[in-house]
Amino acid sequence: MAKFLYIYHGSGKMPANEADRKAMTDAWTGWFGKLGSAVVERGNPVGMSKTVLPGGKVENNGGSNPTGGYSIIEAKDIDDAASKARECPILMEPNCNVEIAPIINMMS
Repeated sequence: MAKFLYIYHGSGKMPANEADRKAMTDAWTGWFGKLGSAVVERGNPVGMSKTVLPGGKVENNGGSNPTGGYSIIEAKDIDDAASKARECPILMEPNCNVEIAPIINMMS
């Protein structure tokens, strides 16, 4: 099995009230539960990023498609990884998506 990086893109806004936060947490926990042993690392949300451009210019807005978080998943191939991502809870939010990239093991 190969490992894949899921990069979650979207607003990164946490729900305002406790009931919505619990619903969001339950959705993610349920999805990870469905993926089972394919989950190598659940990952975490991330804060607003900075983008360093050629010439050293720094943008403070996270770029045009800011990262909201990440996970590492095992799958047969990238198509299998994409299939596993189809039920990701972030896809229920507007303007959110999951970018999938194979992890190339060069450093071990």
